[in-house]
Amino acid sequence: MKYGVFGGTFNPVHEGHLHIARAFKESMKLDKVLWIPTKIPPHKVAKDLAQPDQRLEMCRLACKGEESFLVSDLEIRRQGKSYTADTLEELHRIYPEDRFCLLMGEDMFLTLLNWYRPDVILRLAEICAVPRSVGHEAEMEKYAQGLRARGACVTVKRIPYLPISSTEIREAVNRGDSIEKMVPSAVEEYICRHGLYGKGGNGN
Repeated sequence: MKYGVFGGTFNPVHEGHLHIARAFKESMKLDKVLWIPTKIPPHKVAKDLAQPDQRLEMCRLACKGEESFLVSDLEIRRQGKSYTADTLEELHRIYPEDRFCLLMGEDMFLTLLNWYRPDVILRLAEICAVPRSVGHEAEMEKYAQGLRARGACVTVKRIPYLPISSTEIREAVNRGDSIEKMVPSAVEEYICRHGLYGKGGNGN
């Protein structure tokens, strides 16, 4: 089996995430995409971060009906920060015969060598990245060459980017604006029902 590993805070998960996951699955011929919400993001301070179990449930709602998408609580269950190197080691213990492609966007890709134990990541997974906007492919390819020089398998995919961000969604909810076209309807209902991300999230 060939798995895509799609991690992140997913705060909240949105249509842009789904678009990228579907495109990677098709272009990389993935059997399954593992969605793995982080418990404690190690690389950034996440503002207005919903509880881990809430972000996990929103991922499950977003992926419902997508047979090739699996949502894992692997990082949610682990104590401490959610390091990708630790996650990949655990995945290899669980699925020793399978291959893994680590899916990510441009921003995370261009900082990969600053992550915790980057050589472990490069050894245990193929790195698959997508530009955030037009014109950044050259910078990403240059960075990819440096990773390949360290023995990594790297693919930069030119997948059309949907201009949606979790920050934009949280701000819209706080203002009381509609997020109908930015997230799946089940996720929108969950945000409203649980009062997430400010005054707009509780229906006020």
